[in-house]
Order: sequence, then structure tokens, then C-alpha cells
Amino acid sequence: MSKPILIEDYNSDWSSEFDREKENLLKIFGSKVISIEHIGSTSVTGLGAKPIIDIMGGVNNLEDVDEFIEPLKSIGYEFVSHKDFPKRRFFRKGQWRAGTHHLHFYQFESEDWYNNILFRNFLRTHPDALNQYHQLKKELADKYRDDRVAYTKAKAPFIQNLIKKAKQSK
Repeated sequence: MSKPILIEDYNSDWSSEFDREKENLLKIFGSKVISIEHIGSTSVTGLGAKPIIDIMGGVNNLEDVDEFIEPLKSIGYEFVSHKDFPKRRFFRKGQWRAGTHHLHFYQFESEDWYNNILFRNFLRTHPDALNQYHQLKKELADKYRDDRVAYTKAKAPFIQNLIKKAKQSK
């Protein structure tokens, strides 16, 4: 059963939870992961979010991620294959549709990598965009309370537009 979508007020514990999880992940990855970043709404001070910590790992080659599948299981992560996202490897910690952590791997410095960073940083530095996104998320959470796929899809145009603005303002 899918947990209903609920946008919680910003919680400063999200940042420390990321830091704790990053330490655990570094023990597994060693130097095979170039960078680990806190992304998504929980990484933006003041932004309400579903209480899921999104973590992004950058690797030279996505094929290298296969060797993390078993070690990540030992700390509660499950590999989730997504044919629709061939340039990403994804792991979830917690129950299906009710995870506590999402771990996304991209090729380091790829367009997908940069888009995630651009989106996060734009929200961090543009309060108007942060407020618009927060409002949109609350409205969509009400509208698609039990449909995470529709909720995510409905946010996509706003996200793509902000990434475009971020690229133009560079």
C-alpha cells in the first residue's frame, strides 16, 4: 500500500540525516564515488517536502554501480531498475512507495548530474522560485494524494522550466 503524499514543513534534521547517511555510504563506496550530494526538496532550507532524503552519487561509469548492489543491501538499500531512466541507477531505503532515502547515481558531471545541482542551487538562491515550488507541491499533493507517479509527472514542467532559467542565468 502506498503511503499518501504529505508535504511536511522544512525540517533542519533533514540536513543532519543526509550527513549521517553520507558517512555510511562513504564506508561502502570508498573512492569509487567521486561526489555525494544532497539533492531534492529536503536539501533546500525552508522548502517543505515529503520526508525522503534524496542523495546523488557521481561515478565515472554507471556500470560500476552494479558492484554496490550487494553492499548497499546490508544497510537497507534496494536496487530498483527503471527502464525509463537509462542514465540513472536508483536505490530505495525503506518500504516500496514509502521510502526514507532515495539514492540516485549519475555519471559525474553529466547533464543529469548538473541539472540536479542547478535545480537545487536555484531554489536555494531564489526565494520566489522556492515559494512557488512549495505552493505547487502542496497543491499537487492534495490533488494526487495517493498517486505518486501523477504527482511527480505534474511537477516536471515546473522543474524543467527552473532548470532552463538556471542555465540562462549562469
